[in-house]
Amino acid sequence: MYNRTFIGLDVHAASVVGCALVPDTGELVRMKMDSDPAVVLDWIHRFEAPVKAVYESGPTGYVLARYLREAGIDCVVAASSKLLRAPGDRIKTDKRDARLLAEMLALGEVAEVRVPTREQEDLRDLSRLRATAAKNLAHARQRVNAILLRHGIRYPKETKWTLEHQAWLHRQHFDSEVLQFTYEADVEQAELLAAHLKRIDHRVALVARDCEYAPAINALMCLRGIETTTGFGLAAEIGDWTRFTGATIGSYLGLVPSEQSSGQSRHQGPITKAGSKYARKLLIEAAWLHRRPYSRPGLRLVRQLDLVGPDTRIRALEGNHRLHRKWEVFDARKKRSVTANTAIARELAGWCWSLAAPLQQSQHGQGSRMNAA
Repeated sequence: MYNRTFIGLDVHAASVVGCALVPDTGELVRMKMDSDPAVVLDWIHRFEAPVKAVYESGPTGYVLARYLREAGIDCVVAASSKLLRAPGDRIKTDKRDARLLAEMLALGEVAEVRVPTREQEDLRDLSRLRATAAKNLAHARQRVNAILLRHGIRYPKETKWTLEHQAWLHRQHFDSEVLQFTYEADVEQAELLAAHLKRIDHRVALVARDCEYAPAINALMCLRGIETTTGFGLAAEIGDWTRFTGATIGSYLGLVPSEQSSGQSRHQGPITKAGSKYARKLLIEAAWLHRRPYSRPGLRLVRQLDLVGPDTRIRALEGNHRLHRKWEVFDARKKRSVTANTAIARELAGWCWSLAAPLQQSQHGQGSRMNAA
């Protein structure tokens, strides 16, 4: 393991600090350089091969990792949340961070994160754009509702943000010109954000139909509560489903309980909330829909008949009914709805994996056979 040079890179927007651990001499070679992949590659080439480099995941993304890999350098990205630091170490500098990365890489203690391709990262950015747009729209609508509530105005019907409700909003008037301007501006912003989200949803539907995740998205849509945007979001956030099993994907998404155990005592707390916050949110929202009974079993699969195979349809139908029966068990035991829904979301993640992973395995197999040919 020690017959190669281990390089830690502390990467920032404007600069990169490198620390190379040379195995032959045991010396540390440090260098501060511009944040230019070509400059970093030129410095790494000064060391005798084989070389392995690592840098911490962060806002700089994966451009440097992809550039070094394309140049033949073994470069990995370390999960920042799993880097080991001494509790008493209160001095943090770029040089120390680079040295820590190099030493952990040499010891094999780096928890690597998956480096997506450029196309996969583009799909994930589109998915997160949709999440941000939906969040902004919800906040804008809350501001409109808050103004009306503070002034004692209540919409007489239950369903809001329909065409009828929007017409009712435009008929509301206040005596204060300042308040009227504020109210109209908030209503206008909510309508603009709704149109913005609708345009994004249309683009997501077009991309989801032809992207590399299309087979997995079609399979996920067989499960109740997962529409195109939800399936696209899960596929883009998780990427490679074959990295997990049905038991480990819940832990990756932070849907398992936290635990504090010592000696004979064992205490489980709230879920860990690790991994992708957006993917976890999508699963939790979808899990609520499995609480309602199925009035027409299998109707969800009818729309997917031409898009998925019979094995996927059978597995999805079984998953839908099992998830609903689990809800019935929780309701019979009078479990808190939020707690029960989290457990359902964790099991839903396993069913998503059971539908998407086999399809990706077959895709990888076909790609390997084509490369061999």
